[in-house]
Amino acid sequence: MSNTKYIGCYFKVSPQMPATEILIAELGYVGFESFVETEEGVNAFIQSGEWNKEILEEIYVLNSGEFEIQYTIEEIEQINWNKEWEKNFNPIIVDDICSVRAPFHEKPNATYDIVIEPKMSFGTGHHETTHMMIQHILKNEMSNKKVLDMGCGTGVLAILSEMRGAGPIDAIDIDNWCYINTVENIERNNCTTITAHEGDVSLLSEKKYDIIIANINRNILLQDIKYYAASLNPNGKLFLSGFYKEDLEMITEECMNNNLIYNNNIDRNNWIAASYDLK
Repeated sequence: MSNTKYIGCYFKVSPQMPATEILIAELGYVGFESFVETEEGVNAFIQSGEWNKEILEEIYVLNSGEFEIQYTIEEIEQINWNKEWEKNFNPIIVDDICSVRAPFHEKPNATYDIVIEPKMSFGTGHHETTHMMIQHILKNEMSNKKVLDMGCGTGVLAILSEMRGAGPIDAIDIDNWCYINTVENIERNNCTTITAHEGDVSLLSEKKYDIIIANINRNILLQDIKYYAASLNPNGKLFLSGFYKEDLEMITEECMNNNLIYNNNIDRNNWIAASYDLK
């Protein structure tokens, strides 16, 4: 990977919220694979082979006129990913209970202390969706629950689930970097009940879970909700995030079509994390 050329796009965003979060989500849809949030906005990286100038024309938030966004572009021969995210990765604490930090941060006084090295993976807890999914896990009974973390990114939600007493746990991501990073973070946090897998919903065949966590994006969720519903045990719970407030109605409608009842949701800067129960 060290010889792969990348295109770096450096965005200055004003006002930063919620524009930066929307920008990251939209860039992810068109092939950007790593993001580093900065004081001015975000640095985004895409492999040169996936890049063309027309890509940014597809980004609504850049062309809507709602926000002031400036950017520069450069080609990069090599990237030290750890150096990139270490520049701006600060520890966070969710609800005064759960911390997410890097190994070089001082250990905080928190009930659940998760140590990750995100590299190119998504899920440091800084993004609204990950933050809210952490809240769902903190608020729900997890002891002895069989859990699926779908689109696991760094594995942070699977790791917290084990810390909350869940197990066994499957953590699945279609992206090879995310799979590798999850394996590393599982070991880093001394987890014993999590198994990481590289793949998609086809891996769910004949598997059953008490709780399924899926923090992906609206289109994938709409496509895969039927598979999640089929993989839940009676009285199972489904936590979904990765979509905006205006998408909640269509997500809920698809859940209802698959015998899932809306329970509640958390919202944060126009992002939603919703909870559903299997009928």
